[in-house]
Amino acid sequence: MERDSQLELYTAVAARLKEAHSKVRELQVPEGVRMALSRKLLVVTAAAKHDLPDAARRLDRLMKDLDEGRFPEGD
Repeated sequence: MERDSQLELYTAVAARLKEAHSKVRELQVPEGVRMALSRKLLVVTAAAKHDLPDAARRLDRLMKDLDEGRFPEGD
């Protein structure tokens, strides 16, 4: 049972990451902001390899920030 819930979470995180990448690609923001968002997505992806529940929480926060128009500062 534990393995099934882990697989479901992995599938959900993978789908949300795909959605997040599309959303970041479509944003009309300066390139520095886009790069900062891409780095955040890479951090979430790396976290998913070691701590899937933490990656899901990070991704939820990132998606909420995107939805609310809160973007990191660009370089």
